[in-house]
Amino acid sequence: MSAPTGDAELEEFGYTNKLKRSLGGFHTFAAGISYISVLTGTFQMSYLGLSHGGPAYWWSWPMVFIGQLFVALSFAELASKYPIAGSVYNWAKKLGGQHVGWLAGWMMLLASIVSIAATSLAYQNTLPQLWEGFQVVGDGSTDTEQAVNGILLALVLILFTTLVNAFGVKLMARINSAGVLLELIAAVLLIIALLFVVQNPPTVVLETSGTENAHGGSYLSAFLIAGIASSYVMYGFDTAASLGEESVDPHRKAPKAILQALIASAVLGGLIILLGLMAIRDLSAPELADSGLQFVLGDALGPVVGRLFLVAIFIAITVCVLAVHTAAIRMAFAMARDNALPGGSKLAKVSPRFQIPVVPAVLIGVLAVVLLLVNIGQPQIFTTVTSLAIILIYVSYLLVTVPMLIARLRGRWQADQQPGRFNLGKFGLPVNILAVLWGLAMTVNLIWPRREVYNAEPPYHWYLQYSSLLFVGIAALGGFAYYWFVQRHKIGVLADHAATTDESTAADEQPVG
Repeated sequence: MSAPTGDAELEEFGYTNKLKRSLGGFHTFAAGISYISVLTGTFQMSYLGLSHGGPAYWWSWPMVFIGQLFVALSFAELASKYPIAGSVYNWAKKLGGQHVGWLAGWMMLLASIVSIAATSLAYQNTLPQLWEGFQVVGDGSTDTEQAVNGILLALVLILFTTLVNAFGVKLMARINSAGVLLELIAAVLLIIALLFVVQNPPTVVLETSGTENAHGGSYLSAFLIAGIASSYVMYGFDTAASLGEESVDPHRKAPKAILQALIASAVLGGLIILLGLMAIRDLSAPELADSGLQFVLGDALGPVVGRLFLVAIFIAITVCVLAVHTAAIRMAFAMARDNALPGGSKLAKVSPRFQIPVVPAVLIGVLAVVLLLVNIGQPQIFTTVTSLAIILIYVSYLLVTVPMLIARLRGRWQADQQPGRFNLGKFGLPVNILAVLWGLAMTVNLIWPRREVYNAEPPYHWYLQYSSLLFVGIAALGGFAYYWFVQRHKIGVLADHAATTDESTAADEQPVG
């Protein structure tokens, strides 16, 4: 009997499928687009773009899209060939070996946990504007009160996503798909609504608002900081492939979902930011540096309409964190069944009732909460945690695109040639090269120890300004040291997850008990 669609590739890795294939095409697309979450990202980070680059920060949006498109195209080829849980981990392992794969998986898993914490903080920029009762801690007049209140709201959201994910993929997919549908409808309606309240011409995107003055007259310096606002949004499209073991016909649907999620988000987000900038009544309003486009909603559309769209943003944030949590669970599961994480047998155990690894769902939620509580006294937690999450994502993506490029140059990479599968053909090599160059450039820009990003307000401490280098360095070197001296000696597909067919003998790992 032939293996079900997608299971042959699992056997190539040495696995048997323990997850149930029940997700359709829209579920897969929804997972990718909800991770990107255009309404969450564009509004959550617009304050950073406007405060450091003025309306001209808009140009970073198409630039980031083009760069990430190179990465997404490379990932689409991989997804067509290997639609597998923990996509980044298994792709890096296949292309670069177990050591590279472990580091990619570790960085992506850590990035996902940080992203859950960072994205859940977006509630603070939305809920108190809907109703002042959501500002539980004080009146929100100080940065500290806002930071602590943001953490409190984030804790509630993480509890929700933990419970939903623990009760199975079907419940998650239904909530996520419904939320994505509402988000897409709201995004289109928002674009239409902003068209009716335009105040400025499209040339507003040439306005720097004098932000270059803080950088000795260099707008490039200001723009590189402001561009982080766009960098934050367009990632996570690989989630569509990470659900491959739970999807029907993933070889065809996963690549499409990756590209559709990125392109749809880029078009909608670009129009929302552009029309939002054109709807600003006062380009010098100080609220723009604090709340960004969320201030524009109420100011330009009025309090009632503005609040309605804030409800849509609230939904978008919720499903975004849900999708990030879902992706993190698959990453932990994928690494655990290789016994690549401590307590692998427990982390890889799939609940027969809920058909999902429940332990990772709970553990990841707990770790995200701990990350927030550790930083509760840091008023700049929002920007700092967000930036650290982005860096880890870009590093983990590089650990896939670089080995993929090396494999191409050495003639070891062959795209899937079966009819209907995604294949870049002769464009594969140049696209892969551009994906690597883009990833390297963005990683350097994001990790650069700027006070404006990592320690913008007093008290000033060197360890806060250099927190990006310290965090990434400790995460990479510390994690890999643990792997090298402890975990790598235990690597091997767990017996419960090992393929039982003849193909399993070709896998790199051998089953262990």
